[in-house]
Amino acid sequence: MPKLDIIHKSVKNALINDGWSITDDPYIIQYRRTVLYADLGAEYPIGAERSGQKLVVEVKSFIGASKIQDLKEALGQYDIYRYLLEETAPDRKLYIAISTVAYNSFFIQDVTQLILNKHQLPIIVVNLETEEITQWIN
Repeated sequence: MPKLDIIHKSVKNALINDGWSITDDPYIIQYRRTVLYADLGAEYPIGAERSGQKLVVEVKSFIGASKIQDLKEALGQYDIYRYLLEETAPDRKLYIAISTVAYNSFFIQDVTQLILNKHQLPIIVVNLETEEITQWIN
């Protein structure tokens, strides 16, 4: 299994604090003989505001030497997971979870916004200190 991202625990806690039930840690994506591991699977409890919604969340810290390289890797991973989830778990929506620091320092830049808008990347922004979700970007 892959190594956990340094913000994994804070993202997991933020989802729980937002009312999500963590169903998988990690979430296993199996397609025929290929097995991949996304960071988290989550569901919103029946009868709640977002009743029955299911997520797969890939956590990314964006602390590498090159933020553009980190973004390229995240987009590639997102695409692979999304294609496999369309086949294996079409009821789950895939998100990338990032910190408010990554969002405010990199994701608001013009070039990043252009790429994200073209790619239509769903993002969960998490305040690591308070372990709260500050923004959902669909």
